Amino acid sequence: METALNEIEISSVSLMSGIECTARVVPSVEQGIRFHYRGQTVQACLENVVSTEHCTVIGNKDVQIVLIEHFMAACAICNVTAIDVFLTHYEMPILDGSSKEWIELFGKLGYKPMSPEEIVNNNQKMKFEPAVYLNGKTHLAVVPSDDFRVSYSVNYRHPELSNRWVELTPENLNEIIEARTFGYLKELEMMQAAGYGRGATIDNTVGMTDDGYTTELRSAYEPAKHKILDLIGDFYLTGINPLTLGAQFIAKEAGHTVHVKTAKILKEYINRT
Repeated sequence: METALNEIEISSVSLMSGIECTARVVPSVEQGIRFHYRGQTVQACLENVVSTEHCTVIGNKDVQIVLIEHFMAACAICNVTAIDVFLTHYEMPILDGSSKEWIELFGKLGYKPMSPEEIVNNNQKMKFEPAVYLNGKTHLAVVPSDDFRVSYSVNYRHPELSNRWVELTPENLNEIIEARTFGYLKELEMMQAAGYGRGATIDNTVGMTDDGYTTELRSAYEPAKHKILDLIGDFYLTGINPLTLGAQFIAKEAGHTVHVKTAKILKEYINRT
């Protein structure tokens, strides 16, 4: 299903600024995912990415829309291709810090997450060269494949997340959907002083301590799985659903900047064919 007949509003604090925000989500007959704020429209695409420092930000000379990746991941997972989002603040609501509540919202509009069978059967099997980004210890490769899979490695100063690999397959998608954003608890005060993470709470953010977490995890290695969620959202900015691309993604110590750079390489290769 690509469109629906209803619209719905949802509100929560925004993660970075800590300001309450409302998003009105309206399915459309016009293809594309668009964000609207202060009379301006920003198309969700790689060409409109203006920052990847702490999250993915798209915009133009007049407005910027902050932290779109969780919403974009939900759109990919539910195969949403035509929708408009009207915002009361320049930042997306953080909700529970994952894509879980966005997907529940989409359910009220008539969308649902793709099943493992749908992911496999919708495999587009596009022809493209392997898209590879290498920069020291960081790398990300997107390789054509008949079997969809994401393998992601993180290396944080944490007993469970040091040199840790996690995977996404069509069968464990729900663990990725509900994986919340995260950060080091001891760095929160410093980040907030710099204007970031002011909306972080124990409900929407997994705080990493020296030997554990500030909240019970929803699944093993949840913070590492959230990186896969970010990757899905960032790669959907190509306009091609990464879950049905027909590829395997292999990422090591990557992040939004690497996701976007590799997505641009991938899109260039696909446009050549």
